[in-house]
Amino acid sequence: MRQDQLEGLVAFVCVAENSSFSAAAIQLGVSPSAVSQSIRNLEARLGIPLFNRTTRSVRLTEAGAQYLDRIGPTLRELLVASEDVGLAESEASGLLRLNVPRAGFMILLQPVLRRFLDHYPKIKVEIALNNQLVDIVSGGFDAGLRFSDKVEKDMIAVNVGPPIWAHIVASPDYLDRRGVPETPHDLLGHDCINFRHVTSGQIEKWEFARDGEAFELAVSGRLTVNDSAALVQSALDGIGVAYMISGYIERFIENGRLVRMLPEWSPRFDGLTLYFPSRQRVPSKLRALIDFLRTGDQPDQPDVDGALL
Repeated sequence: MRQDQLEGLVAFVCVAENSSFSAAAIQLGVSPSAVSQSIRNLEARLGIPLFNRTTRSVRLTEAGAQYLDRIGPTLRELLVASEDVGLAESEASGLLRLNVPRAGFMILLQPVLRRFLDHYPKIKVEIALNNQLVDIVSGGFDAGLRFSDKVEKDMIAVNVGPPIWAHIVASPDYLDRRGVPETPHDLLGHDCINFRHVTSGQIEKWEFARDGEAFELAVSGRLTVNDSAALVQSALDGIGVAYMISGYIERFIENGRLVRMLPEWSPRFDGLTLYFPSRQRVPSKLRALIDFLRTGDQPDQPDVDGALL
């Protein structure tokens, strides 16, 4: 066996799994042109095209799919074996790329990010804040963070983070001017700050629950935003009443800049989920983050089913 027969195989599998040269390049830590050249060299040696390329997509040819079926499992076993050899002696390292909604960053990552980076000095973290659902595989991300009801079924998912509750809040200035609502339906007479979801375009209805009774309200007001940070700032500015999930606003309640109302009507929501593609082996840098989020010194950390991994 000549050594050059193995050149380009890792790049081929990465492109095939990601359906993207750019995503494969990010995963391999090289330039897209280097990946393209590796694939061209491999196709030249084999004498067959492995991919159908367009400006928008990369797809395996029939011969490419057959080739992947033959070499994919063997190559993955070789890579896993190589990783296992040095696992006990190696420290988690490398670039960890995460796709995270703003709320997920503020609730889960921001409070612990400094401690995580201090604990793993050889890990670099790149966080893309994105409230829209994206394909983390084609985007070259190691993992994504979403609320559990938003995760695709073909992903491995791990529940992380504290319980999440709804908060009705307003500034003291607003409440001095407009009064404090005593029931959820009193909110229909207040200036409420509406939130429009970017993905669906729908205005969020406010959910309430107490003693088995649950309902939604379509509130009204003169301001609508589509960003959580803008929603919080608008409440701080005294523009109106805001409906927010916990994790964003506790510090403003503690220092008196916001007042929480109707806590007995606050429902609990699905928590945050870290998700990633199904793999035979979780990369050590991602495993380090999962273990840190599951066992780190975070308050109100829920139990996680260890059978997920």
